[in-house]
Amino acid sequence: MGLMQGKTDGDAIIVMDAFALPVEGTETRVNAQADAYEYMVDYSQTNKQAGRLENVVGWYHSHPGYGCWLSGIDVSTQMLNQQFQEPFLGVVIDPTRTVSAGKVEIGAFRTYPEGYKPPDDPISEYQTIPLNKIEDFGVHCKQYYALDITYFKSSLDCHLLDLLWNKYWVNTLSSSPLLGNGDYVAGQISDLAEKLEQAENQLAHSRIGPLGPPRKKEEESQLAKITRDSAKITVEQVHGLMSQVIKDILFNSVRQSNRSRNEQSGPEPMVEA
Repeated sequence: MGLMQGKTDGDAIIVMDAFALPVEGTETRVNAQADAYEYMVDYSQTNKQAGRLENVVGWYHSHPGYGCWLSGIDVSTQMLNQQFQEPFLGVVIDPTRTVSAGKVEIGAFRTYPEGYKPPDDPISEYQTIPLNKIEDFGVHCKQYYALDITYFKSSLDCHLLDLLWNKYWVNTLSSSPLLGNGDYVAGQISDLAEKLEQAENQLAHSRIGPLGPPRKKEEESQLAKITRDSAKITVEQVHGLMSQVIKDILFNSVRQSNRSRNEQSGPEPMVEA
């Protein structure tokens, strides 16, 4: 968890930098004590003294393994921040899904004013919500809205990324998403099985008796969501398997071909002078 610094340009919020806060947290909750607020004030004052004019424009935190959205606590925190400082946005990052999917899972959000009822529009981007988080997501999903995100890199950013790549490219090539995310994938499959069992029970109750009511749209929608969840898990695993196959072809096949070529050539004959 931390704060982001930047500026505004019209209706866009440009994030220039970010700094972490000394907070204690678990997978579901982050507790910011007085030390964190004191650190935040000291950091901002030091930035001003150093000639950096960026203001605090938002906060960020992570949802490891359960998607980018705002929980009830997140909504309350964001509403409070928007009341005392504008503009202010909240960013959520899922590092576990980022590693599994091979792309950055990130979302930027702002809350609606208190008492505002948003239009009943469908969600622009579908995302998988674990079964134990669905209730929290559904209760608060109409209290905030997502922002479009674009990225930019300065010349210094490019230089730093090049240095990091030169240092960690071996680890990147040698890592396997199939092995590194085994626990996450197992949890996803277990959650999917629970959702299927729940949907099956609901369908069984809705079809009791020969004159029972037909299946509802909500149940059909639930099955459609389960199908999309399973397809997403499958695609991520196929991508991980494809990367492993490509690495095997690029590196192991070359070594095997060289070995077979040496075996076919045999020992060189001895020539007497």
